[in-house]
Amino acid sequence: MLRYWCSFRWIFLILAATLCLGSAPVRALGAPLEAKTVITDMRVGLHGKKTRFVFVLTKQTPFDVFTLANPYRVVIDLPEVGWRLPARPLPQRTGLLSKLRYGLFKQGVSRVVLDINGPAAIDAAFMLDPSNREGHRIVIDLAKTSRQAFLRNMRGNTVRVVTSTPGGAGAIQVPRARVAAAPQPSLAPSLAPPRKPRRPGPRRVIAIDPGHGGVDPGATGASGIHEKHINLIAAREIKRKLEATGRFRVVMTRKSDVFIRLRDRVAIARNASAELFISIHADAIKNRSTRGLSVYTLSERASDKEAAALAEKENKADLIAGINLNGESAEVTNILIELAQRETMNQSALFASTLVKRLRRQAKVLRKSHRFAGFAVLKAPDIPSVLLELGFLSNRNEERALRSRKYRAKLFTALTYAVKDYFTDVEQASRR
Repeated sequence: MLRYWCSFRWIFLILAATLCLGSAPVRALGAPLEAKTVITDMRVGLHGKKTRFVFVLTKQTPFDVFTLANPYRVVIDLPEVGWRLPARPLPQRTGLLSKLRYGLFKQGVSRVVLDINGPAAIDAAFMLDPSNREGHRIVIDLAKTSRQAFLRNMRGNTVRVVTSTPGGAGAIQVPRARVAAAPQPSLAPSLAPPRKPRRPGPRRVIAIDPGHGGVDPGATGASGIHEKHINLIAAREIKRKLEATGRFRVVMTRKSDVFIRLRDRVAIARNASAELFISIHADAIKNRSTRGLSVYTLSERASDKEAAALAEKENKADLIAGINLNGESAEVTNILIELAQRETMNQSALFASTLVKRLRRQAKVLRKSHRFAGFAVLKAPDIPSVLLELGFLSNRNEERALRSRKYRAKLFTALTYAVKDYFTDVEQASRR
């Protein structure tokens, strides 16, 4: 089967070239050492029949605000800012607000996403000048509306507030009809253009994908640590171990705490001509006694209910970050997956089997250690891809282990041997 791999890739390149659809990968860069503006507080309360959000800043700054449906969200984009919030829980379950989250969305853009419990209109969005008690403030008022009105208003333009008015309260009132969703590209990695042919050289290219990041924290551990931080630490250590062999060059889909769209994670790997894609995650579930590693490969039919639930949760990462995916073409994507991914999925399963064997010698793995689910991040049609669940952050002992450098070193040494074993098999098959 492996001997047909090269010819299969050329068939796919011809197929993908006819689509004429492109995607530019997002460069995963970190925040500057010192942000020009810092948000020092976020509050929510009822203001008559409206739900009012207040963000306190050290400096005046422009911002964009727009709404998204399915689920209902309000998104506030600002230039990259710092965060120095009071030591108290974030606002939630007040008026129209269910919960909120914040973080770096991409280089130069910080994002706050408000999950709301029904259709709402942005009644006003404005900035207030400093008062005797507080600094600059962003104020956003939400009012209940019908779904029809919500969807109708989404056809307008994003509200942009640039500066406060001189004198008085310094408020800019925003016409309700201008509120809308910012246009977003489709989540369809199968429709990406042909990736660049791999340049000749002694080193194989591996893509390591630290799951989540920025405004998307992922799971929360028993001690409060976020999955996004565990994933990034793990990815950096895996990169060092693989590159220390001299056989591999590693490209990371993100190098800092920044949000990267699912489709762009795949695009980064394809643009680097990666020959293997490894996505790093660490889940949390209600049953805190469950622990153990597992490896997932792509399948439109999940191996069990737990795998299906995990894939559904992970595939919502773009929704969590406030991205509009309503334009997804499932029909075209499924056709391409059927045509182009069959051999790639076989290669992915081969590596997953090799990886599980190596990991089992070093750590506890789940009873069904190789699982299948429809993870969007594994849908590169020409790169063998796996998703490695390092364990369960909801299990206090396993979370403690994952925070241990010594334990991680054992895992990633085993992973390095698995990668070497896999490419040794690939190279031997190509010489037959």
